[in-house]
Parts: sequence; C-alpha cells; structure tokens
Amino acid sequence: MIGKGIKKFTWTRKQVTELSKKAISNFVKIVEVGPRDGLQNERTIIPTSTKIELVNRLSNTGLRSVEATSFVSAKWVPQMADHSEVMRGIKKMDGVRYPVLTPNLKGFQSAVEAGAQEVAVFCAASEAFSQKNINCSIEQSLDRFSSVMQSAKTYNIPVRGYVSCVLGCPYQGKVSISEVKKVALKLLDMGCYEISLGDTIGVGTASKMRQLLKSLKSEIPVEKLAVHCHDTYGQGLANIVTALDMDVRVVDSSVSGLGGCPYAKGASGNVATEDVVYMLHESGLETGINLNSLVEVGMFISDELSRTNASKAGLAIATKMRASD
Repeated sequence: MIGKGIKKFTWTRKQVTELSKKAISNFVKIVEVGPRDGLQNERTIIPTSTKIELVNRLSNTGLRSVEATSFVSAKWVPQMADHSEVMRGIKKMDGVRYPVLTPNLKGFQSAVEAGAQEVAVFCAASEAFSQKNINCSIEQSLDRFSSVMQSAKTYNIPVRGYVSCVLGCPYQGKVSISEVKKVALKLLDMGCYEISLGDTIGVGTASKMRQLLKSLKSEIPVEKLAVHCHDTYGQGLANIVTALDMDVRVVDSSVSGLGGCPYAKGASGNVATEDVVYMLHESGLETGINLNSLVEVGMFISDELSRTNASKAGLAIATKMRASD
C-alpha cells in the first residue's frame, strides 16, 4: 500500500487559497540542477575533481540550493558512479542546501553515509516513461519510495519529489493533467515537502503550463510547487514566465543549459540558469544570485566540457565582461 503508515495529505480549498496567497513574493528560489541533471547525460566521464569544483563555484554565486549528484546505480548512469566521492568532497557552505537524487533505499542509505542532508525522489506521470526509464509501473515506483520516505523521516531529512513528463512523454505522447495531479498528490501524501513538475522533453507551451498549474493549484498549495523546464523547443523561459504568473516561486534550472534526459532521445538541456536569472532580475524579481559570478561558472564548465555555452545571456554577459578587462 502506497505511503503506508504516513499521515494522509489533505487540504481544504480555503487552506489552499490562504497558503497560496502567502506564497506570493518578490523572491524566486532557483534550484540549480546542473551538477546532477546537467552532467548525467554527458557521454564522456567527467573527472570527480571537476564535478566538485563546479558545485563549489556554484555555492559562491548566492544560490541557495545546488543539486550535487545522484545516488543511482553506476550500471544505469555511469556518469554518477562517483556520487559518494563528490558528496564528501564538496565544501558545504552555510545557507546552501545540497540535495541528491535517491531512487531507492540503497541509494538513500549511501547518500546519508556520504553526508547528504536532503534527498529527492522521482516518479513519472507517464506509465510508458516509467516502464522505459525504471522498468516498473508508476504504482511500483511509488511503492519503492515508501521505505525511503520512512527512513528519511527517521533521520529528519527533507525529501523533494520530482514528477517527470508532466507536459508530454516521448513514448505515449500526451499526458493527462489528472495523472500528473494523482502522482503529485501521492508524493505529498508520502511526505515530500515540494513537488518539482518536469517538462522532461521540453514539449510544453505556456498555455499547457497554465492549464496544468490551474488544475494543480485547486488542490495543492502553490508554495509546494516548482517547475523544471527543458528547452528542447525553445519554450523554457515562456513556460517559466507562465508559472511565475501563476505564483510559482521555485524554478529548477541548469548552469549554461547543461543536461537532457538519458531516456528521452532529442531532449536537449534544461533552461539555462543564467537566462532565468537575467530574466528575473530584469523583471524586478529577486534571487540573491550574483549574475556575473554565475556567468563565470557557466563559462568554466563549458570550457571543461569543450562545449558551447547554451546560455544566451551567459554568452552576452561574458563578452561584455571580457571586453572590459
């Protein structure tokens, strides 16, 4: 039984409305996913020292949450095989959280041993994607998380929940809003403090994002929702703007647009953190992030990977910075 022993998550419509009003602020929290979601799709194994340096540099930009690594099986994601070394090697700064992905109890236990103080679990809103991705049904994947949630409660470790394919699936195409809501509510039932809604293959549009959030907000406080937009079709920023208009104040992004999805062909990187921060700052919203410092990190990791920086704002600002030197 899913979430057995965990108190049922229930909210009245009045409570949802009141909490939603409280969540509206001028501050937007950026969850930097580059070191995990950004690097996991790189074919060439990246040196552990480079991964540690990336996390440390990001920690100095003003970011409050940097997803450090993923405690998945090296068989399935070889790039993350050094997860324990990375977690032990990074310099943890006060005021910065370093969540890690833990797909099962074994991964959770390894993460705790390596010093993790926050973890994340992931589930798909698409049955086809769940089968292709983790070789089990949505219900089975949620069952697997039950032991993780119970252990996290014992260790007093917060758990973030990811829902993949909320706006489309590479295998089944359309994904119903009702299925997204069902999975999100179950993750909340199990104890997740926040749900990150992932447009895994970047097929979403502003209108679809608005429809999804309008439905979810009727039952879930907006302060418990985040968006995770990929930019495959160039819709990442538009979808984020829509989410902001719908009062979402947590956005996942990846420095220099690193990333993709190892199980979804053609899914390009996450929306670039530099582009998101530039847009937010120019719109009068606050992030606490030093954009110039962030741009320098984006150029650093792009050089390390011998790839072109996918952030337009990052490239433009870096050009100005170098011209003034």
